[in-house]
Amino acid sequence: MKNQTSRRAFITTSLASLAIVQSGAVFAQSAEHTVDIKGFAFKPANIQVKIGDTITFVNADAAPHTATSSQKKWGTKRLNRRKAETLTVTADFAGEYFCKFHPNMKGTIEILA
Repeated sequence: MKNQTSRRAFITTSLASLAIVQSGAVFAQSAEHTVDIKGFAFKPANIQVKIGDTITFVNADAAPHTATSSQKKWGTKRLNRRKAETLTVTADFAGEYFCKFHPNMKGTIEILA
């Protein structure tokens, strides 16, 4: 069963790669980032990402939190304890972010070229 699952994953990945090559599109590999919310702080608070990467905000505190752009261009919904939300990075993500419930909680997102 494990070999069959591995073979299926390989074939799926290979077909996806072939489709990208055939379409003539060139895409950079996106990365996944995680920001834990613990002790009323974003950890790490300051991250470097590229457009197309994803950031998952995970709340480990008992209190609800958000991650919201200081310019209000993007934001998570209310994250209760043990809840998470994944967002895909766009150019609007550059700059500071904070928690709507606890404005003293702050972080920064830097977008790399």
